[in-house]
Amino acid sequence: MVRSPELTELVALRRELHSHAELAGHENETSRIVRSFIEPFEPNELVTELGGFGLAAVFKGRDEGPSVMFRTEVDAVPVQEDNDVDYRSCRPGVSHACGHDGHTAIVAGLAAKLGRHRPRRGRVVLLFQPAEETGTGALSILEDDRFGSIAPDWIFALHNLPGETFGEIQIRNGPFAAGSVGAILGFRGTTSHAAYPEQGRSPATAVAQLIQKLAGLPVSMNAGDGIAKLTVIHARIGEAAFGTTPGEAEVMATLRSDREDILERLKGALVDQAQQIARAHGLELTRSWTDRFPVTVNHSEAVAMVEVVARNQGVDVTFRDEAYPWSEDFGCFTERIKGAIFGLGSGQEHPALHSPGYDFPDELIPIGVGLFEGLIERLLE
Repeated sequence: MVRSPELTELVALRRELHSHAELAGHENETSRIVRSFIEPFEPNELVTELGGFGLAAVFKGRDEGPSVMFRTEVDAVPVQEDNDVDYRSCRPGVSHACGHDGHTAIVAGLAAKLGRHRPRRGRVVLLFQPAEETGTGALSILEDDRFGSIAPDWIFALHNLPGETFGEIQIRNGPFAAGSVGAILGFRGTTSHAAYPEQGRSPATAVAQLIQKLAGLPVSMNAGDGIAKLTVIHARIGEAAFGTTPGEAEVMATLRSDREDILERLKGALVDQAQQIARAHGLELTRSWTDRFPVTVNHSEAVAMVEVVARNQGVDVTFRDEAYPWSEDFGCFTERIKGAIFGLGSGQEHPALHSPGYDFPDELIPIGVGLFEGLIERLLE
């Protein structure tokens, strides 16, 4: 594949971001790199530190018209990379193993196009969003007082998909990705000497019973063809002290569904089970919720636009029968704005997302830029 100088620059940007991977909430250098790339294309407005380390570049057309936003995530994940490449992440235990570096290069590629040719009407907003991996970034952007001045009529995003045919679009009307939430359950009893466990109230048996009970909760939701999943991701009982019977414990689980009502029922069932088990063992129960992602729901008009643009560009389109079980905080945007997120296949043999060997395929960059450019033409030309 012959690469134009512009594509070469986007690949270089992607690899620079890859080598300087930063976790959610710490994307300071990432934001600086993106800003340095965007500024020479002279956006009409550049909004910095949006919702944290977010960045929005606004390109205005000559005439009045609708506003369209293209959102990308900029954060990395806590995964140690094992790729032997010269742009390997310089931060131990942190890497772009989800492809946000590639997504960012694609949206930045639109700035290069828009710098030479503004839309005929309306405006394009390129949003570089922090903290997607923790589910806090999109909401922080929306709650920033400055978002109102750049709020769009339409919003679009993509996510690369290892395991799917390279360059093929995966899309769906309605729920595209599951909503999820993290549960943190704490049990508190009383410690005692390990020689006299009967003198304390250990949560060990309660934790074992809870984990066993939680495995059956999704089945009880009667989700039909929908998604209902509960994954225990962490458990801890007491401390590593062989002379002490434990007096406290913690269990963490991720709950997910493509329906908000089922997700709420799953949360309620989990709390009920934990309360019953805590009472039976004379334990105090605490609970809290974290990493909340809403169900990401695509708007039918936005999906139709993506399909038309893709087919016009000779890109294959597959409509999914079910939502993906993973979560995306892009759903915070589509709760309020007409929009759609679609998947872009990165190869059936490509390493999985969040795996140590994952690296975004640079050959996807021109495909992604072309699809987003087609949406601009359809809406604003």
